[in-house]
Amino acid sequence: MELVDLLAEIRACRHCEDDLPLGPNPVVRASTSAKVLIVGQAPGTRVHQTGIPWNDPSGDRLRDWLALDHDTFYDEGKIAIVPMGFCYPGKGKSGDLPPRPECADLWHERVLAAMPEIELVLLIGRYAQVRYLGNSRETLTARVHRWQEFGPRFIPTPHPSPRNTLWLRRNPWFEDEVVPAMRERVAALL
Repeated sequence: MELVDLLAEIRACRHCEDDLPLGPNPVVRASTSAKVLIVGQAPGTRVHQTGIPWNDPSGDRLRDWLALDHDTFYDEGKIAIVPMGFCYPGKGKSGDLPPRPECADLWHERVLAAMPEIELVLLIGRYAQVRYLGNSRETLTARVHRWQEFGPRFIPTPHPSPRNTLWLRRNPWFEDEVVPAMRERVAALL
């Protein structure tokens, strides 16, 4: 199946419709020429409304971490964005609910198979890291601290949400060590 057909199938998906508070609106960006893949959690309400991934303060921080301008970040020919859950999952007690687990099982393997040029996968947050790196018992902090062990293909990061500002303050090594290395790797690929 061609990637364009697969993306149309994903965007028409209604698999979880009954479980989504705002209804389905799958948000995904991919291209056969993309070199970098960003695997995040799931769209928030703003992303759900606009259909533009990372179109929020988390996206602002992520673009800053990567030292990418808006146009480069959203150039599908360079950067693919495939979250763990393609639709907004709803609100929980301390933020958005986890991504619906069906999305990754239904779509990830097929989407990745259609993107042969991917050389770097940024695993943003725990859900993406457990899916791609395993070990659900390891803390996000421990996994991100071992980031070099997963290269050159993967770089695990915390979520860039403003809610994680305290984590970033407590773990300055992330912005001192990981962010510069991530920027360098992304720049070299683009």
